[in-house]
Amino acid sequence: MKREERLNNNIDLFYKRNENTPRVAFCMNFSLNQVEKFPGLYSVMTRLFMQGTKNRTAEQLAEEFDRYAIDFICELKQDYLRFKFVCLNEDFDKALELLEDVVKNTTFEDFDREIVKMQGEITAELDSPRARALENYYKNLFDGHNYGHTYTRILDNIPNLKKEDTIAAYDTILNNSKKVITFVGDIDFETVYEKANEKFNSLPVSVDDKPELAKAQLTESKDVEIIKQDLNQAHIVKGWLVPSYDSEEYPVLMLLNIILGASGLSSRLFLELRDKKGLAYVVRSSYEALSLGANFAIYIATEPKNIQVSLDGFREEIEKIRTIPVSEEELENARNNLLGKWAFTQETNNQQACLYAHYGVLGLGFDFNARMKEKIKTVTADQIKSCAEKYFNNVSVLSIIKP
Repeated sequence: MKREERLNNNIDLFYKRNENTPRVAFCMNFSLNQVEKFPGLYSVMTRLFMQGTKNRTAEQLAEEFDRYAIDFICELKQDYLRFKFVCLNEDFDKALELLEDVVKNTTFEDFDREIVKMQGEITAELDSPRARALENYYKNLFDGHNYGHTYTRILDNIPNLKKEDTIAAYDTILNNSKKVITFVGDIDFETVYEKANEKFNSLPVSVDDKPELAKAQLTESKDVEIIKQDLNQAHIVKGWLVPSYDSEEYPVLMLLNIILGASGLSSRLFLELRDKKGLAYVVRSSYEALSLGANFAIYIATEPKNIQVSLDGFREEIEKIRTIPVSEEELENARNNLLGKWAFTQETNNQQACLYAHYGVLGLGFDFNARMKEKIKTVTADQIKSCAEKYFNNVSVLSIIKP
């Protein structure tokens, strides 16, 4: 059973009943409709939600979550802020009470201490060569855009981060966001709707018409290298800006990604660059869709002496898929692979609640995934070839980290 309703303050509520499941999942998303004042402001804001409210200290929050075995998470995505919990059916009221307290009464305590912790964790993460190559890729791909607020940009802006700006940023999100709630589990709809309305109808009204934020753009190619001592491998990322969810080519790009490098042992990049040429243990492609843009990337970790050979391998595989239609067998295998992955990542109540909330807050409709499954089945080999010809062009970003 599925239902869609709205709370009194225009918040969309999606409900799905999965009977005979002992734990419920609840997700609440707030769209990010403004560019953050400084890179890192939203990140530190998200970290502070668990540091205490007007009613509970951080220790008291942690103790109650532990006592009731509530899995509670606040997390920041590129397009929205997410609060979610999973709990036993009988503890739904308690979990909602704690979520309400965090959403409405966070005090943003321990700001300075959290800044220091965040700085240390980012610095440690950038010690990873792979993370550094990807960070450099995104920073250049989305240069000048909110999506380009990567780790090094955050580190550069840490002196600018202030508690008062964090509080103001959250206040702006509360007052100027599309808000979506999703519930998946075995509690009747009337109970869920009544309790959600009771807890959250005092929040500012959810906005339907989101402001026109700038789309990501890439107008010229960028080749960027980082030299790091004592590396045994080179890490290479090459990518392009491509259409996102709102394009008719979205399902085509999803299948193109599976064929090229996201289907593991059977993908073209794996078979050609790893199995036949022995260039790497890890090689893959990715298609990452966001509200204001998407990117298609190829990644490989290889010996430094193989950098040029790997780049040549990239070009060869790109040229093949741009010029030679894929076979019906390969296309059908890609469909089955993609639909199988989607089924695997939508098994639990938590996965389903997060997925519905993701599509809902982006304004795509709670049934977006179901509609895409049908479109996946109709993609043709000519569409794959046409898409590759159009978007695998000379305007790209190449990020390499090497010794």
